[in-house]
Amino acid sequence: MKKVITLFAILGLLVPMFGLDFPMPEHQFAQGEWKLLGDRLYQLDKDEPLAKANIKIPQAGPMVYAFNVRYEGGGEDMHGGFGIHVFADSVHPRKSWGNGKSYLLWLNYDADPVSADIPKGLSAQVYRSISHTRMDLVESIDLNDYAYLLTADNLNTAVPVRIVINGLTGRVRIYSDLYPGYYVYFDIGDGKPMKGEWIALRTNGMAASFGM
Repeated sequence: MKKVITLFAILGLLVPMFGLDFPMPEHQFAQGEWKLLGDRLYQLDKDEPLAKANIKIPQAGPMVYAFNVRYEGGGEDMHGGFGIHVFADSVHPRKSWGNGKSYLLWLNYDADPVSADIPKGLSAQVYRSISHTRMDLVESIDLNDYAYLLTADNLNTAVPVRIVINGLTGRVRIYSDLYPGYYVYFDIGDGKPMKGEWIALRTNGMAASFGM
């Protein structure tokens, strides 16, 4: 049975597939300017490179993370990104590069990346967080075939994201309802079943909001 983390998790509720709601979990707005406005969670600091909201949610086995994200500004320098840490065993309550032992799934736009491992333009990365101070790049995916979608009109759209992770095998599929049936597929983990106590939403150099 898959557990589903929807916006209710982001706003403080875990909603499994069998329909039960749980009380608001522990959370930390560790870095950045986070605010809950209406039914959306905003990170409003356009300049913060390590914005992070930690949310305590136990994870094991097959998981589904479902939410939408909307650009709120800050990409004028042609650099910005957002992502989610999953299966984190611990998190840092203040500014940090990594987040315990976890995996960071990241969507990035960078016109002039400092690393040769990061494609120019639109790309996605998978990082393995080793500690609060160290992350290793596992995989980098060039998404420039879809960069034409980054128009002024589309930037105002809340983009739905659905991430399916089998914590027993490390297999990951990332879907968007904008392209029914299409998904990005890759493997994470070391062959051992994954467990975690936290997720974390992150942004880099841009403001964004998250909803359902």
